[in-house]
Amino acid sequence: MTTQTDNDTGSTALMDQFEYNPNRLLDTLIEKLHLKNDAALSRALEVAPPVISKIRHRRLPVGASLLIRMHEVSDLSIRDLRYLMGDRRNKFRISDKQFKPKETAEA
Repeated sequence: MTTQTDNDTGSTALMDQFEYNPNRLLDTLIEKLHLKNDAALSRALEVAPPVISKIRHRRLPVGASLLIRMHEVSDLSIRDLRYLMGDRRNKFRISDKQFKPKETAEA
C-alpha cells in the first residue's frame, strides 16, 4: 500500500512538472499590455531581449525580481502570475544555508 501511495505522489509531482509553462505567462503579459512581441515585452519589463528568449526556451527560470517587475507593470498579483506559469505551490521553503555567511579560506 505504501508503495502505491509513493508512486501516486511521484506521478503527481511529475504531472506538476509538466504543467510548468512560462510561455503562457509571457503570452498573457503580451496580451494584457497590448504589446506586439517579445521585444516589446522586454522593453516594458526593462530586461534584455535574450532574457525573455531564454525563459521561453526554458533555459532560464522566472526569477523573483522579474516576477515582481511583471507585477508592477501588469497589475496582476504575484499569485496570478505564478498560477499562469504553472507554479501552484502553497509554501516556499528557503534553505538555512542561504543566510549563512560564506566561509573564506584562511591563508
